[in-house]
Amino acid sequence: MKKVIFALSLAALTLTSCGSKKKIAALEAQNKECQDLLNSTTVKLNLCLSEKEALSKQNDYLKQNNSDLINNSKELTVLTTKGAQNLEKSLESLKEKDLKISRLQDALTKKDSVTLALVTSLKSSVGISDPDIEINVEKGVVFISIADKLLFKSGSYTVSDRAKEVLGKVAKVINSRPTFECMVEGHTDNVPFTGNAVLLDNWDLSVKRSTAIIRVLTKDLGVKPSQLIAAGRSEFIPLVDNNTADNRAKNRRTRIVVMPKIDEFYDMIEKEMKNQKK
Repeated sequence: MKKVIFALSLAALTLTSCGSKKKIAALEAQNKECQDLLNSTTVKLNLCLSEKEALSKQNDYLKQNNSDLINNSKELTVLTTKGAQNLEKSLESLKEKDLKISRLQDALTKKDSVTLALVTSLKSSVGISDPDIEINVEKGVVFISIADKLLFKSGSYTVSDRAKEVLGKVAKVINSRPTFECMVEGHTDNVPFTGNAVLLDNWDLSVKRSTAIIRVLTKDLGVKPSQLIAAGRSEFIPLVDNNTADNRAKNRRTRIVVMPKIDEFYDMIEKEMKNQKK
């Protein structure tokens, strides 16, 4: 009986031992599965943490970049506003310059178109038609050039009687424009002056002839002294080469430069244009 019971107990123990091994194996398999899952999860967690750190840095960069863009946008707005204002000022300045240029061009065109008519008008107004007397207009200035043979004897600065008749007509022009200034220029040829101990050279002769004419204009013909300027140019601004007697005669001259104010000059032009239309 005892042997039977011992055999039964041994069998039961053997069966129990086999069941435990199976459980242990199952538990070990389950444990390995859990460990693998844990390892996999740990790897994923570390990856997520790395991505989070990278995203955090990217977020900081984007925030800074956004802030810089906002600041740049403000600066750009200021620059754009200033640029627009400067551009507007530049355009206004260009418009003003264009307007001034246009007005100047119109004035010059007007002046050029009536220059000949103005010279003719001056000649007719004083009755001067002598070929030895020239009247022209250059750059808003009237020039009256008189050959010296009408004014002086050779080498002399004494004004002739015939000259006073011519100067009387010139005085009418000057007296009709009391605000004008007139420069009386004496010009000689290049032959050295040797005929008078009082005069040193052609400079002296040219100045003396200028002052002699001014005395006639002021004392005899009523021109205001404040309108007149004496000038001697000697031989240094010839009209032609001093290589012939005829050319030297052309260079010996007195030139009266009538210098009006520019607005008065254009008034003269406008009046002349009106007269031409009548």
